[in-house]
Amino acid sequence: MPKTPKNNPPVSQGTRFPFQVSIVAWGDLLGYGGKIAEAAFNPMDERAKSSISRMREFHRIVAEHSSRHFPSLVINDGVAAFRDLSLRSRSNGHEFLEKSWELFNAINALEARRGDPGIRMVVACGFRMRGRRAKTESDHSKVNSILHRFREGQMSAEQAIREASTARPSFDVVPQLQANFAFTKAYVAESSGSGGGLPGSNFYLDTALLLDPTCAWPSGENGIMWRHNTLGLDTEFRRVTNLPKVKNPEGAASEMRTGLEVAQFLAGDIDVLEALRSSSK
Repeated sequence: MPKTPKNNPPVSQGTRFPFQVSIVAWGDLLGYGGKIAEAAFNPMDERAKSSISRMREFHRIVAEHSSRHFPSLVINDGVAAFRDLSLRSRSNGHEFLEKSWELFNAINALEARRGDPGIRMVVACGFRMRGRRAKTESDHSKVNSILHRFREGQMSAEQAIREASTARPSFDVVPQLQANFAFTKAYVAESSGSGGGLPGSNFYLDTALLLDPTCAWPSGENGIMWRHNTLGLDTEFRRVTNLPKVKNPEGAASEMRTGLEVAQFLAGDIDVLEALRSSSK
């Protein structure tokens, strides 16, 4: 494990940098596209009904497991969960990993009951650029219209709240997933499947998150070397078979890196914090 040098002072709580260290879980239902293709992408075809039901149940499970500290974005039969790692602490990394494992198992339990092939999930880490949600004039005009009608007595407070809650922007982004290289790695690795050495409905963990890639926690297989030659991405994954909860994530028994330790490993630079500080000036 790289040690923090003397010219890398501790990170103060609340310190913000233009680059964050992100952890992302990307999961995709296996065989979904093939089944829809059999129905010629026609939702009225009898053969499509099972796939549509499968996707709705999948969305329901993801919604039940999503929270403020475990937000998710669903895209058809795929889901991305995301969070920034703390540079100072290991706790939120542990929490994210535990919630990803719980979601993976809940989806696969449902898939088994349905007789479907399950989900493959990849958890990866990487840098991301800090961004913010886009604002457009059209979105402002919707809000201004609601406020104007409320002030003029044309609608009640309840009506205004209901209309505002159902308003949809004409353009939107999830800032945490833009220029997020953890998301890129997780998505591309999962998509590579068996050909990339990551077969089946399994849970794969980027060992860059671990202090020692050969450690006993979490239980699983070591040394799955993955590489995408075109993008120049490569990492070592572990197929996780069991992820016991760690009672004291900040204690000596923890095998996870802090966000700073992950950044040092990814950048290959023990002074990466100094680089982050310089980039924020």
